[in-house]
Amino acid sequence: MKNTAHDILIVDDELSMREFLEIILSNEGYSVCCAESGEEALQILKNEGARVFMQDLRMGGLDGMNLLDKAREVAPNMPVIVMTAYSTSDVAVEAMRHGGFDFLRKPFQNEEVKGAVKRALDSTHRGQQRVHNLRQRMVGNTPVMRDLFSMVERIAPTDSTVFVTGESGCGKELIARAIHDGSQRNNSHFVAVNCSAFTEGLLESELFGHIKGAFTGAVEERKGVFLSANGGTLFLDEVADMSLSTQVRILRALEDRRVVPVGGDVEIETDVRIIAATNKDLEKEVREGRFREDLYYRLNVIPLHLPPLRDRKEDLPLLAGHFIRRHAEAMRKPVKGLSETAFSTLAGHDWPGNVRELENVIQRHVALSESDQIENLDIPRTSNTLSSLTTQESGVVEDSCKTVSTSELNFPDSGCNLEKRLESYEKDLILQALKRCQGNQTRAADLLQISYRQFRYRASKLDLQIKSTEFA
Repeated sequence: MKNTAHDILIVDDELSMREFLEIILSNEGYSVCCAESGEEALQILKNEGARVFMQDLRMGGLDGMNLLDKAREVAPNMPVIVMTAYSTSDVAVEAMRHGGFDFLRKPFQNEEVKGAVKRALDSTHRGQQRVHNLRQRMVGNTPVMRDLFSMVERIAPTDSTVFVTGESGCGKELIARAIHDGSQRNNSHFVAVNCSAFTEGLLESELFGHIKGAFTGAVEERKGVFLSANGGTLFLDEVADMSLSTQVRILRALEDRRVVPVGGDVEIETDVRIIAATNKDLEKEVREGRFREDLYYRLNVIPLHLPPLRDRKEDLPLLAGHFIRRHAEAMRKPVKGLSETAFSTLAGHDWPGNVRELENVIQRHVALSESDQIENLDIPRTSNTLSSLTTQESGVVEDSCKTVSTSELNFPDSGCNLEKRLESYEKDLILQALKRCQGNQTRAADLLQISYRQFRYRASKLDLQIKSTEFA
């Protein structure tokens, strides 16, 4: 292979598309070579080389995933950008699994092409460090999680929209943050919004901003998270809980890359990567008319599914060790691990609250431990009901704790300190409410169905030092 490799090798059986791409990319200063068939492209790749490979997915002769596989055999570290007019989420996912770097839907805009090529070229310089950073953030060793982490590594450097599904507490936001941290946007903001934590009017204001006087209480202008996250990543959690009218505005913002603040009439440009998530069956929501089909397909470009913790209990030792190290270091405690008895309790629990519940349990026991090992685990049964918070509207939460009978409270044979146990449950519920509301104490009080003053009193009594940034 010659040292003077092309910057970009393009293969497409349509002459007009080859000429279009060559003009755009040559004007950016790249050396471009074009081929009209997969066979010709592979020959050029073997003889001359390329830094980035752009291939159409459907051509005569050698095409699609076969061409992608053979191109990566010739140049394993070369980013491949897949182009097609017949795009579905399944095709995008399959392309990523075969080693594709990015995915472009035809017809595409000039800036989309330039952005994809720039990200691909940048990835060759920063790829190894990015993969290392991602792996430091993600914990799990079961086959399903290894496949998931591999997928995250592939899609993080792209600008594709990602749709994360899974039960509450599985770590959807952690995956979203890992994708952001591994992306070309990691020097800009990651902004998370829980769509279930707002009423319809407040959610639109939170998303798109508002002008002064747009509604009662709008005493000053606010720009909203689409603009706050400009240049970065916007994580829309619990998207299934948006109203249909809000869905229309979201769809328009994604298509036009512009937003109009509530009460305003001027469009403002915005550039954000969207990662959406839900714990609901969105296809069912579409079938039953509660979620727009066009928005579903707009969001579901690269789907990722997080399995519940009960289906990957082999990861419990890794996760428990990770949380013990994290919280022991933060609390300056000597705790280093679990006793066999404690781990047996850990393995015997179904973890309805998933990874979030596990972390809360570990954090509580690290705080209470007086030795270098957690001897016994006491898992409150009330944590089984916490996941109900995820599907409730802001301020409308059923008192699920009343369904817990005394026989379910796992009363220890040696007895317990009632006051400490009740304080532990109360603290756990307050922290869950704060997490659900990104640290907003007023909304957390609404979720707990108490006044703000009562919330502050209880938090002070439990010596909770609340910093909203911890829950962002």
